[in-house]
Amino acid sequence: MPRTPMAMLSPADQVRLRALRRMKAVALGALIFMSVVFVFAFAFQERMSWLGYVRAAAEGGMVGALADWFAVTALFRRPLGLPIPHTAIIPNRKDEIGRSLGEFVETNFLAASVVRTKLSSTAIAQRAGEWLRESEHAERVGAEGATIATAILNGLSDDDVRDLISDLAREHLVSPEWGPPAGAWLEKIVEADAHRGAVDLAVDNIGRWLDANGEYFRGLVSQRLPSWVPRLAHRFVDDTVYNEAVKFVHAVQADPRHPARLAIDGYLGRLADNLQNDPATRAKLENAKASLFDSPRVGALAAEAWNTAKNGLLAALADPESGLRRRAVQALQEVGERLTTDAALQRRVDTWVSDAAVFLVDRYRHDIASIITDTVERWDPAETTEKIELMVGRDLQYIRLNGTFVGALAGLAIFSIAHALIPGV
Repeated sequence: MPRTPMAMLSPADQVRLRALRRMKAVALGALIFMSVVFVFAFAFQERMSWLGYVRAAAEGGMVGALADWFAVTALFRRPLGLPIPHTAIIPNRKDEIGRSLGEFVETNFLAASVVRTKLSSTAIAQRAGEWLRESEHAERVGAEGATIATAILNGLSDDDVRDLISDLAREHLVSPEWGPPAGAWLEKIVEADAHRGAVDLAVDNIGRWLDANGEYFRGLVSQRLPSWVPRLAHRFVDDTVYNEAVKFVHAVQADPRHPARLAIDGYLGRLADNLQNDPATRAKLENAKASLFDSPRVGALAAEAWNTAKNGLLAALADPESGLRRRAVQALQEVGERLTTDAALQRRVDTWVSDAAVFLVDRYRHDIASIITDTVERWDPAETTEKIELMVGRDLQYIRLNGTFVGALAGLAIFSIAHALIPGV
């Protein structure tokens, strides 16, 4: 009988325990009934000869009941506490039973052929799509995903994230030399005239600024003239410089082969070559890059950007009506709709799921089955016995009960055959 207090058992185990006790009482009652019948028949069989048949049946019933009681009890404990060999099988062979059970599950349930056959007969993608396209289901998945994402974000250390970003930036941006790839990239741009648009944009902006800001040229040059130059000449000089600047910009705008454009092309070509081949130019770029990334202001901006992004994500994840959450739900429903209606996509998903499951089973089935073995090995022998007895003990009591009646019938049959074959016995 399980020794665990009723209060510590689950409701289901409490029901099993009560059923087990009832069946034990019934089986014991059958044994007691056969014993009483045997005593009565044995005492009065000299007076009533037919009681001999009753005695034989009762005797067989007692033998069957005791034999099956011994067999059932020997599974869980030593009968009457006696050190009889091959008894208390479950507590003594608990670990072996766990290993056998693990091997059975691994061989018969975690085989690749079994898993593939089962999955191939199941419309996984279609069922998932039909479930997911329902708005309440998509919202549930979105809410669970938001909860997981929130937990991950809250679990991240800001310092660790900043260090990670810094390490990644240093590994992929700072450590590699920028000169050769930047020079090669600039060389391709110049060869393809892809920089012409940027030059046109710059010239146009300068022209618009000059057209709108002529007054800024008053005094720009004349104030640097010697004091003996007449005041009238000052305005003439400023206007001349301004007009020449406007003419120059307009000329650059109008002439694709203007010397200024050619000078820019030449400069960019030389810069591209120097970035690839001139150690001094490459060193200057590397120094500028190092100064930029080592600047405390850049580090502060990176930290501020992470904090802003994190807080924004947390706020969006926490609000069911946020744009992020609504778009996620909508995307999930669209995925569900496609999984429901797109036969080609269904086949791809089903094949992928089957292949992934078979791969996992082939590689990790021993590790999965070892969960059973390791769990049983950690169980206390007495606790293991109680668990198994609660699960199957009630059915085993039927064996005792059946043994009582089968023994009675066998005893009666043997006694009857003996009297029939050997009269007077």
